[in-house]
Amino acid sequence: MIKEALIVKTTALPQSRIALELEIPSNTCKSCVNETINSISRSAKIPGFRLGKIPKKVLIQRIGITQLHASALEKIIDKSWNEALKMESIEPLSEPELVDGFESLLKNFSPDKPLKITLQTDVAPLLKLKKSKGLSVEIKKNKFDPKSIDEALEKSRKQLANIVPVNNRPAELGDIAVVSFKGIYKDSKKEIEGGSSESMDLELEKNKMIPGFVEGIVGMQIDENKTLNLKFPEDYSHADSKGREAIFEVSLKDLKEKELPELNDDFAKQSGNKDSLKELKKDIENQLKENFENTQKNIKIEALMDALSKELDAEIPKAMIDIEVRNNIEQTAQRFAQQGMDIKSTFTPELVKSLAESTRPQAEKNVQRNLALKALSESENITVEDKEIEQKIKEYEDEISKSSKQIDIQKLKEVLRNDLLKEKLIIWLEENSTIKEISGKSTAKSTAKSTTKKRNPNKNESKENKKKKTNL
Repeated sequence: MIKEALIVKTTALPQSRIALELEIPSNTCKSCVNETINSISRSAKIPGFRLGKIPKKVLIQRIGITQLHASALEKIIDKSWNEALKMESIEPLSEPELVDGFESLLKNFSPDKPLKITLQTDVAPLLKLKKSKGLSVEIKKNKFDPKSIDEALEKSRKQLANIVPVNNRPAELGDIAVVSFKGIYKDSKKEIEGGSSESMDLELEKNKMIPGFVEGIVGMQIDENKTLNLKFPEDYSHADSKGREAIFEVSLKDLKEKELPELNDDFAKQSGNKDSLKELKKDIENQLKENFENTQKNIKIEALMDALSKELDAEIPKAMIDIEVRNNIEQTAQRFAQQGMDIKSTFTPELVKSLAESTRPQAEKNVQRNLALKALSESENITVEDKEIEQKIKEYEDEISKSSKQIDIQKLKEVLRNDLLKEKLIIWLEENSTIKEISGKSTAKSTAKSTTKKRNPNKNESKENKKKKTNL
């Protein structure tokens, strides 16, 4: 007797999706039903029968034919799906979706008849660039702002400042106010989630809290109470608070100010382990200039990648974006875990949903860029040789040997391959594109890495206060 074969018909759908129409022969259906019955029989316990010796009819009466068919159908679909993928050489990006639904399929299922089902899945898109050479981009040509050196020094001074009490004057901008407050929504009189604190150290700087909060504290005396009528911004991050009016009862419990160290050679030694202030300034200048140049380079790379992405002619499947969103959330969770946060309690379903929605636009952009770079690699035959990977591995030999963690060399090689390929693709784009620099304002946005080696032991900062969080 000739065994009937699975029949597969594929149909391309929009958004890089395909449908697989499967006609599953009755012998496969019967086989899976029998396998299911035998499997359940080996583990089922029915009084009066030994384990594995339950008659088929008794088992069907006890379990129910519908339940047995449901279990068999899952096995039939899974087996036929994997077989179809091999037959058609398809690599799916997502789990298959049963078009007519499982309940409808189960209702009409008979193991004596061939089974027809339709499954859909996302697949990698066909990549094509409308053009790759001759791209034209404009970037702002900024100049390094020497004022950023003084700003970095001032930041270091604040980091090393002594915190001293204030008793003889009202609160001013720049002070550290110890406040307690409680907020309610004006319309509902309900307490604002995260809008209260029994004691919080608040640096009185503009834009530190919602508009008017810091300004309302400025001028208060210690032990003074005040009512602040404020309004949350329309673009506020917390959805329930957007644009709503609020009432805050605020009490100024204590007041402190920063006593800044003098800019001299002693400060240079304390701040950056430098022998003189002149040497410290030079070190900060070098760091700032290096950061500035890296920023300018990244601006150019971003512009080139955006221009290339616009030339990509491909339908991007939803599954690719979903995977990117999930990876972003997992990376965020890992960073939080490294900071000692409880991930299970922090990453609630509501937060995960909010993160997924907020990160989706950037995820779509990332996927578009990655596919555009892949298309460029394929069209221009730009690759990375194994010897280049091995050479790069040698540069990390010391770090690998000293690392206490187990390093997956294959995974490391894959990461290095991707990084080297991206570098090659960016260089190719720079050489084959027109980059026009237009005049921009000088910038002081680049900042040096903190040169502070240690904090002043006289600076008071409550560990308990560090743990307090608000949504303001």
